[in-house]
Amino acid sequence: MPEAELDATDLRMLAHLQQHGRVSNLELADAVHLSPAQCHRRHRRLEERGYVRRYEARLDAARLGLGVMAYVHVTMERGHSPEVTAFREVIAGMGQVQECYAVTGDFDYVLKVVARDLKHLSDFLLRTLAQLPGVNGVRSSVCLDEVKCTSALPLQA
Repeated sequence: MPEAELDATDLRMLAHLQQHGRVSNLELADAVHLSPAQCHRRHRRLEERGYVRRYEARLDAARLGLGVMAYVHVTMERGHSPEVTAFREVIAGMGQVQECYAVTGDFDYVLKVVARDLKHLSDFLLRTLAQLPGVNGVRSSVCLDEVKCTSALPLQA
């Protein structure tokens, strides 16, 4: 369903779901001014068409003993496409890598990484990440303070 097929009610529904993923159908219907049956149909349609990818609980990393977060910039060796495929597969299976993006500019990938402490981050960077085939360089920026952290998209109704 292209964006043009989303009406103001769909956008209100998506905005509410971003902030309240565990909302009941009755509460969602009330929030977007629909009957529960209409709300359920629209909600299911948005899910089926891929506007809602998944529902998840957002955990507190620090409370779970993961007190360090860093953005890691990875440079790959040029002309080693088999290693790039392997790199992506290995990264996809690493729990401490929360996000990974192929990017333009001086680096090939940017990773968001969590670790228990600086020692564990250092071990991960030097003994695991930098040792992967095809990796030419690794640079990291340790986050000092979380200013804003959201997965909510800017929706206009």
